[in-house]
Amino acid sequence: MSSSELPEENPIYGPFFGVMGAASAIIFSAFGAAYGTAKSGTGIASMAVMRPELIMKSIIPVVMAGIIAIYGLVIAILIAGKITEPATYSLYMGFKHLGAGLSVGFSGLGAGFAVGIVGDAGVRGTAQQPRLFIGMVLILIFAEVLGLYGLIVGIFMYAD
Repeated sequence: MSSSELPEENPIYGPFFGVMGAASAIIFSAFGAAYGTAKSGTGIASMAVMRPELIMKSIIPVVMAGIIAIYGLVIAILIAGKITEPATYSLYMGFKHLGAGLSVGFSGLGAGFAVGIVGDAGVRGTAQQPRLFIGMVLILIFAEVLGLYGLIVGIFMYAD
């Protein structure tokens, strides 16, 4: 194989994959956070009709859902800061950044769905039986940590 037949080391489309990684991180994690907020919020609204004194105590799932979007924001900013012009950005780096963004985005999506479903059922149940509150918080923590696992993997993939 002559040098003119070798594949280009830094193709012009290399940064595309990095940009898609950054976009995937924030889009999917924000979608998961939005779902978690909406689903938990409807549960809080239903519960508040009968027990309005529990509204502030029941806001925990909404806060936890919002944290998931922060994970996507962090990795998206990190990736976007490393994206350079095609001449200095390798295809390998683009694939690493795509993988990092997808790991954070999809784990945030799953965590947001879990937080929303648990938050909805948990606040409704807590309104009827207050002893359920601690159990709901523990389950929410286990759901939230799924997004954190994705962030940890994403940071390892992002790092040079």
